[in-house]
Amino acid sequence: MTDTTRGYIWGFIGVAVFSLTLPFSHIAVREFDPLFISIGRTVFAACVAAPILLLTRQPWPDWDDLRQLFFVVLGVIFGFPILSTIAMKTAPASHGSVVLALLPLGTAFMSTIFAGERPSLAFWAWSVLGSAAVVFYALWDGGVALHGADSLLVLAVIAASMGYASGGTLARKLGGWQVICWALVVALPLTLPLTIYFAQGVTGGESLQGWLCFIYLALMSQLVGFFAWNKGLATGGVARVGQVQLLQTFMTQIAAWTLMGEALTLRSIAFAAVVATCVWFGRRAQVKKI
Repeated sequence: MTDTTRGYIWGFIGVAVFSLTLPFSHIAVREFDPLFISIGRTVFAACVAAPILLLTRQPWPDWDDLRQLFFVVLGVIFGFPILSTIAMKTAPASHGSVVLALLPLGTAFMSTIFAGERPSLAFWAWSVLGSAAVVFYALWDGGVALHGADSLLVLAVIAASMGYASGGTLARKLGGWQVICWALVVALPLTLPLTIYFAQGVTGGESLQGWLCFIYLALMSQLVGFFAWNKGLATGGVARVGQVQLLQTFMTQIAAWTLMGEALTLRSIAFAAVVATCVWFGRRAQVKKI
């Protein structure tokens, strides 16, 4: 099995975990302050990450690693969780998938900055076609209405793209799970006091469903998903493996069909096949490294 194939497998696992992030965020913000969810989940995850680092005796990152971790923290500890969670307060989760369809393109662009990758024209063509297919499907399925949260989702895409590219690059040195664990721990001096402040709005009357969504966002979306995702990006290449996220919209629908009995239409299956084809041919397109 080639490194590219292994990277795609790890990336697919990561996206499967991420596919429930927006739906669970949409549920959680009905009962919790969006800032408590977005920041608090990182502290909860850090409480798991710190013991793992200690028990496995991981060496402290050097200054070059810490500089790279800064972009990971900015992108996936603060940027994406805060912006996307606030957006889910007013925009439906399905609408979020329209804007987030641009995330693979953003990740590929950031790979040229952080990972030294140079995707070929063929790669960009397949990436654009795949993103366009997801956007067209989401608009057809949910309508073309604009939401005030769209600007927040666009900023979330930029933040996540930066965090993914920098994290995937650093994972080649530190390891996939180590990167997100260190990012969570390094951010604690800021995230912990902020969580304590925003926790004042927690009344204790929140439902079990709301807390379970919060726990999933903390342990899975913020931690375990990145174990696989960072390893996939480091193994198979940031630009290439980043394209797997084009499938997230359809994986979310499959999860909703499996867990909640929502309809899975022939149209969604057909579009998923088109997008998977774009990912496949993008995998075969050349990506140089400098």
